[in-house]
Amino acid sequence: MSKQIVLERDGDIAVIQVRRPEALNALSRSIVDEMDRMIEQVRADASVRVLLFYSEENFAAGADIRDMAPCDEAQAKAFLFTPTYNKIQSLPIPTIAVVDGYAFGGGLELALRCDFRIVSKTAKMGLTELNLGIIPGAGGTVLLPRLVGEAKAKELIYLSRVVSGEEAERIGLAHVAVDKEALLEIAKAWAQKLCTRSPLALAAAKKSIEHAVGHPEYDAASDYEGALWAELFNHHDQKEGMAAFFEKRKPVFTGE
Repeated sequence: MSKQIVLERDGDIAVIQVRRPEALNALSRSIVDEMDRMIEQVRADASVRVLLFYSEENFAAGADIRDMAPCDEAQAKAFLFTPTYNKIQSLPIPTIAVVDGYAFGGGLELALRCDFRIVSKTAKMGLTELNLGIIPGAGGTVLLPRLVGEAKAKELIYLSRVVSGEEAERIGLAHVAVDKEALLEIAKAWAQKLCTRSPLALAAAKKSIEHAVGHPEYDAASDYEGALWAELFNHHDQKEGMAAFFEKRKPVFTGE
């Protein structure tokens, strides 16, 4: 296992951390390959309720340009981080990007694949690929417009504009921008709150939202939501949640 990326546990919470400070935590091909294996490990472990991506000082200053520079078209396709990032987005558990310092290019695209982005006020975020004669290639042009709108996404991408954490919150790119010193504490507080939810209900909510975004026809999306809703009544967590409501106590969800 590479020492440049680690998977750690904090109770029900898993944390993936890049440790490559000399390169501002830039993402190499080998780091992303190891990340892919970690994602599969998280997916297979039912005891993990929330996954955080957090790296000290800098979230990830993009992909490693030295790795990319000599690629031809075929090699560039092989270099793409998209297959791994797709796995992150399809995880049934909530994911949180905890962003400090730089999150550029493939680093910001990693954050875009997460359900939540909690950032420091002084973070610097941008899809800056056009400075290199390329475009975002791991979901940036697809996901950024969904968050900030088409016009703002074109502004940020075409001009390679970098925004602070505070501006990211204002335009909808980040959920909340906080003081750097409180960043990880607040992210873990969100994660702990998520851990009190039914894993089955969270997974169903995530599937329904993702489906509705990709299938905006109201009737079909509503039918899909209704099917997911009804299926939850086959499980213990629904019985426990409603029993706890009547008994005026906090529910204990097991994912069963």
